[in-house]
Amino acid sequence: MSTVIYPSPIFGPVHSRRLGVSLGINLMPADGKVCTFDCIYCECGFNADRRPSLPRPTRAEVAAALERKLQQMKAEGTAPDVLTFAGNGEPTLHPDFADIVGDTIGLRDRYFPAAKISVLSNSTAAHRPDVHAALMRVDNNILKLDTVDPGYIAAVNRPTGHYSVDGVVETLRSFGGHAIVQTMFMKGTIDGRDVDNTGEEFVAPWLEKVKYIAPREVMIYTIDRETPDRDLRKATREELDAIRDRVVEAGIPCTASY
Repeated sequence: MSTVIYPSPIFGPVHSRRLGVSLGINLMPADGKVCTFDCIYCECGFNADRRPSLPRPTRAEVAAALERKLQQMKAEGTAPDVLTFAGNGEPTLHPDFADIVGDTIGLRDRYFPAAKISVLSNSTAAHRPDVHAALMRVDNNILKLDTVDPGYIAAVNRPTGHYSVDGVVETLRSFGGHAIVQTMFMKGTIDGRDVDNTGEEFVAPWLEKVKYIAPREVMIYTIDRETPDRDLRKATREELDAIRDRVVEAGIPCTASY
């Protein structure tokens, strides 16, 4: 299994299919993964195989490392399109997440004011007032909703704690349009169970909830990197395009990444 663990607290820049030239901000330990999901498709591997021994970076360490990197990029004439909170797990779990977002906004404004700030989140902590307020401050508040089928979530996203589909949907709706819904579509099996969520039985109810959430945008994508479970396959371009077109027909901008 050659899944990846990212450096911490800063990595990249890397080229993102969805965001462009992205400088990563990893609020998780540099030697492992901390997440409230244990997705079978996670490029960082399964939680049990990636237990960290190091602590999370502190708020001060994140700010210092980010400023050094932005200064370096400025000197080199390399501008990031986006500063992205991502990496080895769920960024909103960091106890100083809201303050770190504020620090990042200040540094972005000082060095690359045209760059956007994005957060890739699995939505499990977005209901917390401090996290919610911080996510309202970033340019791209990208929140995961792979399906609205509880059984599929249990088998594929594998939450490590309580997870309520209805609760997450209400949280996403509470952003009042300042949210981007991100959904993984894929095929294959896990322990003999079919995990193809490109069919009508998954897409139709998901689309109804997306319309109810009324996000600014929807990003749909499929597997791009090696996954810890080897029986997974990409959704086809045709399948993603068909789903994208249905979202657009509902009046919501949507991109598909292959």
